[in-house]
Parts: sequence; structure tokens; C-alpha cells
Amino acid sequence: MGKFKQEALDLLELIGGKDNIASASHCVTRLRFVLKDEKIAKERAKDIEKLPSVKGTFINAGQFQVIIGNNVQAFYDDLIQVTGLKAQSKEEVKKAAQKNMSIVQRIIAGLAEIFIPILPAIITGGLILGFRNIIGDLAIFGDGTQTLTQLHPVLAEIHSFLWVLGEAIFHFLPVAVTWSTVKKFGGSEILGIVLGITLVSPQLLNAYGYAEAVQNGSVPFWNFGWFTIDKVGYQAQVIPAILSGIVLSKIELTLRKYIPDVLKLIVIPFVTLLITVLLSYIIIGPISRELGNYIAIIFNYLLTGPFKILGAIIFGLAYAPLVITGLHHTFIALDLQLIANGGTMIWPLIALSNIAQGASAVAMLIIYRKNARIKSIAASAGISAWLGVTEPAMFGINLKYKYPFVAAIIGSAAAAVVSIISGVLANSIGIGGLPGFLAIQPKYWVPFIIAMGVAIVVPIVLTFIFNKKFGTDIENLE
Repeated sequence: MGKFKQEALDLLELIGGKDNIASASHCVTRLRFVLKDEKIAKERAKDIEKLPSVKGTFINAGQFQVIIGNNVQAFYDDLIQVTGLKAQSKEEVKKAAQKNMSIVQRIIAGLAEIFIPILPAIITGGLILGFRNIIGDLAIFGDGTQTLTQLHPVLAEIHSFLWVLGEAIFHFLPVAVTWSTVKKFGGSEILGIVLGITLVSPQLLNAYGYAEAVQNGSVPFWNFGWFTIDKVGYQAQVIPAILSGIVLSKIELTLRKYIPDVLKLIVIPFVTLLITVLLSYIIIGPISRELGNYIAIIFNYLLTGPFKILGAIIFGLAYAPLVITGLHHTFIALDLQLIANGGTMIWPLIALSNIAQGASAVAMLIIYRKNARIKSIAASAGISAWLGVTEPAMFGINLKYKYPFVAAIIGSAAAAVVSIISGVLANSIGIGGLPGFLAIQPKYWVPFIIAMGVAIVVPIVLTFIFNKKFGTDIENLE
């Protein structure tokens, strides 16, 4: 028996005994418990933290985690001997922990598992699009109405070349999302890739042109005689990709149970893809798109009606979550209509939301500046968000650690109130983040810059405050 025997026994008693442990494992520095009754350990957390080897405790993703440090392996070995429990992997404990999670927590955890594998691409895309915004969208150079790409042909070529990567990452994002979703739910990954390609096929009308095609009555379709299917793509949209990926996985796994082995390779891929693509085009995609349209209509009323301050708060809180789903693209058509009528109040709020997400990521950069991995991600993600692309900040830092995301949406809501009360309007869309003030009507520059200050200061301050309560030591962040 090792030197941690007595501490292991004391810890065992404080967390409710062996009978209260559903599973236990450890990572680099922490013991991870899935407890049948989490309240017992939570109420005794202060006593647990008094144990000589314990550096802290916290609850995350349905697990009660005890920070031990570099001696965690030896401590865990003694704990296993004391309890007689079977040693388990971190993945096994994660699965067991889902039983302690609410439906909302499970959805968030599921989204995280889908997006984490594609983070490198999203972060890269964010930096690329941010750079393209600077050289191609800021018409302030030359005579004051020109972009850098208009002044310098070489930059125009760079701007064009970088779009090859930007388009691949963001317009064709559904391919990565369906792959990751199908992988998570146990389906064949190659079928997920093919499914994603069908959602953004060049044969389909680009999603960004759908609103105009509807107005013109020119939406293309396949005519099968007794029914038709619209030829509409889902570029940059996440919900159709996730739902289609789940459906594909469920169909494939069901067929595996009933199709004879000799026919599996022929029948399962063909039937699975055919049914899923049809459902995606006919049901999943259109429903997801209409859901986005209704959300846009609701927000328009909230931001122009008698409850506009409440609407500003709701928009500030909800816009970033909508970015996660891809439904934020539905605001483009509404923005354009409002611009035609004199200006849009929505785009300024979008820019402020971007700034707030970047501010929380920058706060995490400062807080965990000694952690090379977090520092690297937070730096690139923060810059990307401040240049108008928030996905890297949200998926790479803020959502992963939760409290920075909460701080960001609160800051976004506060800044949105300042903007709406001031009547800020934008003449154009497309310039987000810190350069966003250039799209604002000049007479509103001062109040919008004040709102930008709120979107920076509030998330940073709240992230620091929340870190004191919910954060962990840098060596324990994984």
C-alpha cells in the first residue's frame, strides 16, 4: 500500500463511501469521480480540500473532480486498492457522467464533442477571413473610399487566393460537421463526408442566394412528376449538418442489425445515403431554414418595437448561441432589407457580439498566460473575433470553459442596450469586430464606440470575476 492510503480512505469517506461511487478515473492532475449522489461530496468540498494532497475540487460535465497534481497516479492507485474498484479510462467515466447531466448539459457536451475535432480548421479560417476583411472590406484608403485591394493589385491577388481556404473552411463547413457528427454517433465516417458534400454540392443553389431566388420565384428544383425537391444548398449552416449526420448514423446502425453480413457492404451505404440525403433535402434542411427565418422575424420586432431594450438584451444574449447553430446567417436578408429602408440596427449588435467574444478570449489569454496551449489558442481566437469572426473564440476557448462564454454574452447584452438606446444604425454589413464602426452611419460613431468599450470591458471584468469562482489552476486545464 502506498503513502496515500490514509488520505485515500479519508477522501473515500468524505465523498460518501464506495457505495456512492459509480466510476472513478484520473487524468494528468485530477481524480475524476462520477457519484451517485453528488450533493454529499459537494457539501463536504471544504473538508476534502483540507486533505494534504488535495489542491482543490470542482464539478464539471457530471463529474466531481479532485485536483491532486503530479502525484495523481500514485494517489489513484492507492484509492483503487482501498476501494476495490475497477480502474477505468477517462472516456469510460465520461460516458458514466452523462447520467448526472441534464438534457441541456448533454446537448452542450455533445456539441463540444462534434466541434472540438474541427477546431484547427475553424481557427485557421477565422484568421484568414479577418485578414481578408482588413485588406478587402475597409474602404478608407486612397481618397477615403478605396480598399487596399483596390489600391494594390498584389493584395487583390492575395485576397482572392486566401478565399480558397476561407471558402473551403466556412462555406463547406457542413462537410466537416457531418463527418464529426457521424463519427461521434458511431456511423461510417466516409458516409458522413459524402453526406456533407451533398449539402453543399455545386448543383445546388448557394444558400446565400436563396432569399433573392425566393423573391424572384426562381428557386431551382428537381421535378420527379408526382413531387419536387428544391435544389438549395446549406453552405456554412450547422444545424442541418448535425441533424442529417445523426439521422445517417441511426439509419446505418439500425441496418447493421438486420442486413446479412454478405450484403452489408452493398446495401447499407447505398440505402443509408439515399434515405438520409432525401430526408435532408425534403425535411431536415427546409425545417432548419424556416426555424432560422422565424428567429430573424422575432428579433426584428424585438429591436424596433416598444420592448426594444428587452429585445437588445435578448439579442445580445442569444446571438452568440445562434452562431453556434449557424442560424445567424438568417439575419443577412433582414439586414439588407433594413439598409434599403435607411439603415440596420442589427449589424451593429452583431459586431458588438463579436467584440465581446474576443474580449473574453483575451481575458483568458491574460489569466492563463503561463499556459502555452491556452495562450496560443486564445491569442489567435481573440484576434479573429475582434476582426469579425467569432467561431474560433467561442469553440476554442469560451464554450470550452463555459464561464468566459457567459461573460461574453452578458457583455454583448450590455453593449447592445447602449447601441439600441442610442439609435445606432449601419449603412452596410460585412465589417464586424473592431473595424465594425466603419460600417456605422457617421453620426452614430461616438455612441457606437462607447458601446464597443462596454463590449470589451464588461466581458474582461466578468471573466476575471468568474475565474475566481469557476476557474482552475493552469496546469489542470486540459
